[in-house]
Amino acid sequence: MSELRTPPHLQDYPRPSVAVDTAVLTAAGENLMVLLVRRREEHHAGEWALPGTFLRERETLAAAVLRSLRDKAGMEGRVPQQLHVFDDPDRDDRGWTLSVAHVDAVPFRDLETPLQSDDVRLASVTGDADLIAALPYGHADMVRLAVEQLRQDYTQTPDPAGLLSEPFTLKELRDLHEAVAGRLLMRDTFRRLMEPQLTATGQMSDGTRGRPSRLWRR
Repeated sequence: MSELRTPPHLQDYPRPSVAVDTAVLTAAGENLMVLLVRRREEHHAGEWALPGTFLRERETLAAAVLRSLRDKAGMEGRVPQQLHVFDDPDRDDRGWTLSVAHVDAVPFRDLETPLQSDDVRLASVTGDADLIAALPYGHADMVRLAVEQLRQDYTQTPDPAGLLSEPFTLKELRDLHEAVAGRLLMRDTFRRLMEPQLTATGQMSDGTRGRPSRLWRR
């Protein structure tokens, strides 16, 4: 991996390495999940972590993120968004490293291929709290902030990340929002907030999961 070059007049000043890490979130059943990869590098080898990498010379942050998702998790075609810069000098015991953390919310159906690898798994942000807390490089803080942002996004808007396949019932939409929120939501309050933002398809569900219900699109 090439090192970033430092202009001569700045060579006497210490500078950090730059890394990118991505919290890939999804909803599976009643749980909000984060994607983890098993580290193949010598440092923290075999441990679970967020997919990430060091920035190469003249590489953009976006390109580094896509490279890390492809190489570490077998994911392509995503457009993660910048989340926050984590600059604690002690976050990486290999040396001073800044991480530009990113976040992406991905439908569970799109993770079928990556999850076929033994080196890729999902962890529940609530049920696997101990595993997430033990992640290296301050990744637990990145997961926490990514979850907070996603939950805020889902407070007022119906499925803004498109995690649910269309068309859907209001019950399916509420189940998804409850998985993201990590708590139960009042049915009538949720309906009054979300229904005006949805478009009715004029069709009904087939009733295989409960009574037939109206179908909607975002």
